[in-house]
Amino acid sequence: MKKIFILTAGLMLMALAVMPAQAFTMKSLAIDLEQNGDAEIVMQYDLSFIEQSAVFLQIADPAAELQSAFQSGSASKVTVSEATSSSARITVPSFASVATTGRKSVMTSPSVSFERARDVLNSYWFAPLISPDFSPAVTTLTFPDGHHEYYYDQISIPSVTHNIG
Repeated sequence: MKKIFILTAGLMLMALAVMPAQAFTMKSLAIDLEQNGDAEIVMQYDLSFIEQSAVFLQIADPAAELQSAFQSGSASKVTVSEATSSSARITVPSFASVATTGRKSVMTSPSVSFERARDVLNSYWFAPLISPDFSPAVTTLTFPDGHHEYYYDQISIPSVTHNIG
Protein backbone atom coordinates (compact mmCIF):
# COMPACT_ATOMS: atom_id res chain seq x y z
CA MET A 1 0.00 0.00 0.00
CA LYS A 2 2.85 2.37 0.88
CA LYS A 3 4.48 1.75 -2.54
CA ILE A 4 1.23 2.60 -4.34
CA PHE A 5 0.97 5.87 -2.39
CA ILE A 6 4.59 6.80 -3.19
CA LEU A 7 4.12 5.91 -6.86
CA THR A 8 0.89 7.94 -7.06
CA ALA A 9 2.50 10.93 -5.32
CA GLY A 10 5.49 10.71 -7.68
CA LEU A 11 3.25 10.63 -10.74
CA MET A 12 1.29 13.65 -9.45
CA LEU A 13 4.51 15.62 -8.92
CA MET A 14 5.70 14.74 -12.42
CA ALA A 15 2.33 15.82 -13.85
CA LEU A 16 2.58 19.16 -12.03
CA ALA A 17 6.12 19.64 -13.31
CA VAL A 18 5.10 19.28 -16.96
CA MET A 19 1.84 21.27 -16.70
CA PRO A 20 1.80 24.55 -18.59
CA ALA A 21 2.64 27.51 -16.35
CA GLN A 22 -0.79 29.02 -15.97
CA ALA A 23 -0.98 32.10 -13.79
CA PHE A 24 -3.13 34.97 -12.60
CA THR A 25 -5.31 36.08 -15.49
CA MET A 26 -7.44 39.20 -15.21
CA LYS A 27 -10.71 38.46 -16.99
CA SER A 28 -12.65 41.67 -16.42
CA LEU A 29 -12.58 44.94 -14.56
CA ALA A 30 -15.75 46.99 -13.99
CA ILE A 31 -15.51 50.48 -12.49
CA ASP A 32 -18.90 51.98 -11.63
CA LEU A 33 -18.73 55.65 -10.68
CA GLU A 34 -21.26 57.28 -8.38
CA GLN A 35 -22.43 60.90 -8.63
CA ASN A 36 -20.04 61.99 -5.83
CA GLY A 37 -16.99 60.36 -7.49
CA ASP A 38 -16.88 57.22 -5.34
CA ALA A 39 -16.27 53.98 -7.24
CA GLU A 40 -17.40 50.40 -6.86
CA ILE A 41 -14.81 48.21 -8.58
CA VAL A 42 -15.40 44.55 -9.43
CA MET A 43 -12.59 42.38 -10.75
CA GLN A 44 -12.95 38.87 -12.16
CA TYR A 45 -9.80 36.76 -12.45
CA ASP A 46 -8.39 33.25 -12.53
CA LEU A 47 -5.64 32.00 -10.21
CA SER A 48 -3.29 29.14 -10.97
CA PHE A 49 -2.98 26.17 -8.63
CA ILE A 50 0.27 27.61 -7.24
CA GLU A 51 -1.35 31.00 -6.57
CA GLN A 52 -4.40 29.40 -4.96
CA SER A 53 -2.01 27.43 -2.74
CA ALA A 54 -0.16 30.63 -1.80
CA VAL A 55 -3.46 32.26 -0.81
CA PHE A 56 -4.54 29.16 1.13
CA LEU A 57 -1.21 29.05 2.99
CA GLN A 58 -1.48 32.81 3.60
CA ILE A 59 1.75 33.53 1.73
CA ALA A 60 -0.14 35.93 -0.54
CA ASP A 61 -3.20 37.99 0.38
CA PRO A 62 -5.12 39.27 -2.66
CA ALA A 63 -7.38 41.50 -0.55
CA ALA A 64 -4.42 43.26 1.08
CA GLU A 65 -2.59 43.64 -2.24
CA LEU A 66 -5.69 45.10 -3.95
CA GLN A 67 -6.37 47.43 -1.04
CA SER A 68 -2.76 48.61 -1.12
CA ALA A 69 -2.84 49.12 -4.90
CA PHE A 70 -5.95 51.31 -4.82
CA GLN A 71 -5.06 53.00 -1.50
CA SER A 72 -1.85 54.39 -3.02
CA GLY A 73 -3.94 56.58 -5.33
CA SER A 74 -6.58 57.61 -2.82
CA ALA A 75 -6.58 59.95 0.16
CA SER A 76 -9.60 58.12 1.62
CA LYS A 77 -9.88 54.61 3.09
CA VAL A 78 -10.27 51.93 0.44
CA THR A 79 -12.47 48.98 1.41
CA VAL A 80 -12.19 45.46 0.01
CA SER A 81 -15.67 44.09 0.71
CA GLU A 82 -15.02 40.74 -0.97
CA ALA A 83 -11.95 38.88 -2.22
CA THR A 84 -12.21 35.28 -3.36
CA SER A 85 -10.09 33.04 -5.54
CA SER A 86 -11.95 34.36 -8.60
CA SER A 87 -13.19 37.89 -7.85
CA ALA A 88 -12.85 40.99 -5.73
CA ARG A 89 -15.15 43.91 -4.90
CA ILE A 90 -13.54 47.17 -3.81
CA THR A 91 -15.01 50.53 -2.80
CA VAL A 92 -12.83 53.58 -3.44
CA PRO A 93 -14.10 56.88 -2.03
CA SER A 94 -13.41 59.98 -4.16
CA PHE A 95 -12.01 57.85 -6.98
CA ALA A 96 -13.04 60.38 -9.65
CA SER A 97 -13.00 64.15 -9.34
CA VAL A 98 -16.26 66.02 -9.84
CA ALA A 99 -16.56 69.68 -10.83
CA THR A 100 -20.06 71.17 -10.82
CA THR A 101 -21.07 74.45 -12.44
CA GLY A 102 -24.77 75.23 -12.22
CA ARG A 103 -26.54 72.08 -13.33
CA LYS A 104 -23.60 70.67 -15.26
CA SER A 105 -21.07 68.31 -13.76
CA VAL A 106 -17.79 67.19 -15.25
CA MET A 107 -16.35 63.95 -13.90
CA THR A 108 -12.75 62.89 -14.43
CA SER A 109 -11.62 59.39 -13.62
CA PRO A 110 -7.95 58.80 -12.86
CA SER A 111 -5.73 56.61 -14.98
CA VAL A 112 -5.50 53.04 -13.69
CA SER A 113 -2.52 50.74 -14.11
CA PHE A 114 -1.82 47.21 -12.91
CA GLU A 115 1.91 47.38 -13.61
CA ARG A 116 2.63 47.72 -9.87
CA ALA A 117 0.48 44.65 -9.10
CA ARG A 118 2.49 42.71 -11.68
CA ASP A 119 5.71 43.83 -9.98
CA VAL A 120 4.38 42.78 -6.54
CA LEU A 121 3.43 39.33 -7.81
CA ASN A 122 6.84 38.99 -9.43
CA SER A 123 8.43 39.49 -6.00
CA TYR A 124 7.01 36.23 -4.63
CA TRP A 125 9.10 33.06 -4.53
CA PHE A 126 6.86 31.30 -7.04
CA ALA A 127 7.12 34.09 -9.64
CA PRO A 128 9.49 32.16 -11.94
CA LEU A 129 6.89 29.38 -12.16
CA ILE A 130 4.12 31.59 -13.59
CA SER A 131 3.46 34.29 -16.15
CA PRO A 132 0.61 36.52 -14.94
CA ASP A 133 -1.62 38.56 -17.24
CA PHE A 134 -2.77 41.78 -15.59
CA SER A 135 -4.43 43.12 -18.74
CA PRO A 136 -8.18 42.66 -18.27
CA ALA A 137 -9.82 41.12 -21.31
CA VAL A 138 -12.36 43.92 -20.95
CA THR A 139 -12.40 46.99 -18.71
CA THR A 140 -15.70 48.85 -18.39
CA LEU A 141 -15.85 52.35 -16.93
CA THR A 142 -19.45 53.40 -16.20
CA PHE A 143 -20.40 56.98 -15.34
CA PRO A 144 -23.49 57.85 -13.24
CA ASP A 145 -25.48 58.87 -16.33
CA GLY A 146 -24.95 55.42 -17.89
CA HIS A 147 -22.17 56.42 -20.29
CA HIS A 148 -19.66 53.57 -20.79
CA GLU A 149 -16.03 53.52 -21.87
CA TYR A 150 -14.51 50.17 -22.88
CA TYR A 151 -10.89 49.06 -23.05
CA TYR A 152 -9.65 45.68 -24.23
CA ASP A 153 -6.50 43.84 -23.14
CA GLN A 154 -4.80 46.92 -21.67
CA ILE A 155 -2.74 46.84 -18.46
CA SER A 156 -3.32 50.61 -18.07
CA ILE A 157 -6.32 52.77 -18.92
CA PRO A 158 -6.18 56.53 -19.34
CA SER A 159 -7.92 59.22 -17.36
CA VAL A 160 -11.38 59.95 -18.81
CA THR A 161 -13.31 63.22 -18.59
CA HIS A 162 -17.07 63.09 -19.17
CA ASN A 163 -19.81 65.76 -19.02
CA ILE A 164 -22.76 64.58 -16.93
CA GLY A 165 -25.91 66.41 -17.97
